[in-house]
Amino acid sequence: MPDPAIFVDADACPVKEEAKRVAERLGLVITYVSNGGIRPSRDPMVRVVVVPTGADAADDWIVEQAQPNDIVLTADIPLASRAIDKGCHVLGFTGKPFTPASIGMALAMRDLKQHLRETGEIQGYNPGFRPADRSAFLSALDTLGRKAKSLAGK
Repeated sequence: MPDPAIFVDADACPVKEEAKRVAERLGLVITYVSNGGIRPSRDPMVRVVVVPTGADAADDWIVEQAQPNDIVLTADIPLASRAIDKGCHVLGFTGKPFTPASIGMALAMRDLKQHLRETGEIQGYNPGFRPADRSAFLSALDTLGRKAKSLAGK
């Protein structure tokens, strides 16, 4: 099995540089996928893919390209679910993993919160990104990257 690759849902990713540092340290290819606004890199281990503007264009590209044991970084719960279905490891930008055991509840909570926002029961805001989130992300990605590499070696 080849080394895992890292795919980043990059449009609203607050941890692009951290992900790149971990990928470099582990010797993994990282691909940033977005609708634009990311500079190309001269580093052959860093790829930038710009997809057409569209609701799920970046998500669709990631799901089409990702292979089992690859790592997908996203805050998008439906994308996380699709990546898990393909056998990928999925990590949120705060370092929280999405797993086969947790994704059902995450999807249900997402749908519930969307309904409550639409009916005016709750305000539509997400908690701010904190330095502790950045630190948790770095640690979780390093651990996950090492795990995926060891699985590839089997």
